[in-house]
Amino acid sequence: MGTKELCNVVPIQERGRGVCVIGLLDVFTPASSLRSFHDFYLVMPFMQTDLQKIMGMEFSEDKIQYLVYQMLKGLKYIHSAGVIHRDLKPGNLAVNEDCELKILDFGLARHADAEMTGYVVTRWYRAPEVILS
Repeated sequence: MGTKELCNVVPIQERGRGVCVIGLLDVFTPASSLRSFHDFYLVMPFMQTDLQKIMGMEFSEDKIQYLVYQMLKGLKYIHSAGVIHRDLKPGNLAVNEDCELKILDFGLARHADAEMTGYVVTRWYRAPEVILS
């Protein structure tokens, strides 16, 4: 992730705490000078797993509804902030042991009014209108 992508990630994650969007606890670099700066690290809350890894498990209808509710709540929040995720898939929906869901991986996210490239989302999770266009 480059500096440009970091600018997409930080504002939505910083404001998104508590609204089904993974929070950002800290950003740091091991570099001791600007000249040696190449990498940075994002520190986020620990989540035990993601939806991709638990999709084969059996869940009660109440838990499924709760997971869907949290995903929609998070999407409503990021869309109301004018941000489009562009890579929403089960692997980018983290879940903890209390069945709390958080949207993560905003590396491809863009503001709705920004110019966007066409094919960025993971192939199997593309919208039909993107596939057919």
